[in-house]
Amino acid sequence: MWAQPPGAPPQHQQRSGRFGRYAMLGVAALVLMAGSGVAGGAIATALDSNSPTTINRTYSAAPILNQGDLPAIAAKVAGSVVSITAGNAGGSGVVMSADGFVLTNNHVVESVGGGGTVSLTFADGKTAQAKVVGTDPRTDLAVVKAEGVSGLTPATFGDSDGMQVGDTVLAIGSPLGLDGSVTSGIVSAKDRTIQTGDDQQQDPFSRQQQAPVSSISGLLQTDAPINPGNSGGALVNTRGEVIGINTAILTAGQGSGNIGVGFAIPSNKAKSVADALRNGEKVSHPSLGVSVNDADGGGALIGSVTAGSPAAKAGLQQGDVVVKFGDKNISDSDDLVAAVQSGKVGDQVQITFKRNGQEQTATATLAEAS
Repeated sequence: MWAQPPGAPPQHQQRSGRFGRYAMLGVAALVLMAGSGVAGGAIATALDSNSPTTINRTYSAAPILNQGDLPAIAAKVAGSVVSITAGNAGGSGVVMSADGFVLTNNHVVESVGGGGTVSLTFADGKTAQAKVVGTDPRTDLAVVKAEGVSGLTPATFGDSDGMQVGDTVLAIGSPLGLDGSVTSGIVSAKDRTIQTGDDQQQDPFSRQQQAPVSSISGLLQTDAPINPGNSGGALVNTRGEVIGINTAILTAGQGSGNIGVGFAIPSNKAKSVADALRNGEKVSHPSLGVSVNDADGGGALIGSVTAGSPAAKAGLQQGDVVVKFGDKNISDSDDLVAAVQSGKVGDQVQITFKRNGQEQTATATLAEAS
C-alpha cells in the first residue's frame, strides 16, 4: 500500500501471487522502472566493446550495534527527514542539499503534478513551500525544491549494494501524520520485485482499479515497521546513512497497516534518479519488449512480444522460456524483470531460452522505453 495520511482516498493492496510479470517497456500498459546505477542483474556487452565487462566491488559491512546505540543513529538522521503535504496526500522526504532539494516518492506528490507546490515541515517544526521540480513515475521517485531556505542538513547516502540480509536498519518518517517517528528492524530480503496496477494484481502503487501494469525491482525488503505516511522517508543503516527510500508495504488483505513486510527503493538507484531529476535530465528506462509469466519447471515464459522491440529483433517468440539473461540464471518471471531493469539502454545481452524443449541463444540490445 502507498503510504498515505489519514483521510486520503483508499488504496489498493498487493497480493502475494505471481500472475503476469512484465519485462516490457514501450507500450503504455506494460512498463518497467529502472535507474542507472542499480547493482546486480545482467552482465552486458557494451556497444563499443566486443567482450563483457565485469565490475568487482568490495563492500564494508555496516557495524552491528547494541540497541542502546540506535538513539544516536536516529538523532543523526532525523534532522534530514521532512514531512510533506500535497493536497489530500502526504508522506515524507529526505533532504539532499543545504539549499532545499528534497527526495521523495512520486506518489506522494503526484496529486499536484510537475511544477506544483507542496508543503514541507522540517524536524525543527519550521515550514516551507516547495515546488515539484522533477518526477519519474516508473521508479516512483520525485524531487522537490524548498523555497526561501538555506543551511539545511543533507542526509548522507550510503551504498545500498553493500547491505546484507539481517543488517539492522531504522525507518524514519511521518507515519499516520506522526512527524519524526523512528522504527527499527532488519533487512529481511533483497532484490524484491513487486507489481503495480491491474485488478488481477492489486498493488501498492495504483490509485485506480484499472491502472496500467508495471513493475519495480531490486527493492530492499524490511521488517522495520512502516505505515501510511512513511513513503519517501529514509531507511537508514547503522552508520546513519540512507540506504533506501521507503515506498510500499504488503498488506495481504489485512487492512492498511504494517504486517512486517515493507519495501524501500535502494539508495544507489534513488540517488541516481534524483540527481538526474535535479538537473532536468531524462531518466533512462531499458526495455526488452516482452510480457512474461512464471514457467512450469522454472524460467520466464514469454506471453507476448512487441513488434519492433529488442526481443522481436533478437528473434524471441511467444512461448519461449528464458532461462538465462547475461550471466544471471532466470528461475522465474521476477528474475527476468529484475535483470532487464538492472541493465542500461544500449546494453547487448545474450539470452538463453528454450523453444520446444531445445535450448537456444540470442543477443538483444536493450532499447529506451517509449
